Amino acid sequence: MELALARALHVLGVVVWIGGVSMATSVALPAIRRGVLGTDRLQAFRAFEGRFIWQARTAVIVVGLTGFYMIERFGIWWRFGDGHYWWMHAMLIVWSLFMLLLFVGEPFVLHRFFPVWVKRDPERAFAFLHTVHVVLLVLSLVTVFGAVAGSHGWML
Repeated sequence: MELALARALHVLGVVVWIGGVSMATSVALPAIRRGVLGTDRLQAFRAFEGRFIWQARTAVIVVGLTGFYMIERFGIWWRFGDGHYWWMHAMLIVWSLFMLLLFVGEPFVLHRFFPVWVKRDPERAFAFLHTVHVVLLVLSLVTVFGAVAGSHGWML
C-alpha cells in the first residue's frame, strides 16, 4: 500500500514539476520575450516565476523523497551500476540539476544577477534564460520517456 502511495506521489510530483517547466518554456517565456505580457519583461517573468517556484520546489522535494524511498524499499541501488538502467542515472541527474537550480541558482544567482543583465541587455538575457529552459525541458522529457519505458521492461 505504501509503495503504491509513494509511486503515485512520485508521478504526481513529476507531472507538476515537468509540466510547469514545459509551460514556462513553451508558453510563458516566448510570450515574455515578445513583450505580449507588457513592456516590463522582468516584471512579467517575476509574476510567473513567483507563482510557480514554490510549487516546483515542493514537487522536486516530493519526487526526491519518494524516489529515494522506492529505491530503498525495492532494494534497487544495484541498478546504478548497470548501464541498462541509464534512466535511473538520468532521473538522479535531472533531479539534482533542478534541486541545485531551484534552491541555489534561483534565489542566490537569478535574483541577484538576472535583473542587472536584463537592464543591460534584455534580449540576450531572456534568450539565455529561454535556452536554459529548453535544454532542461528536453533533458527532462527524455528522462521521463526513458524512465516510463524502462520501468515497464523496455531496454536499449
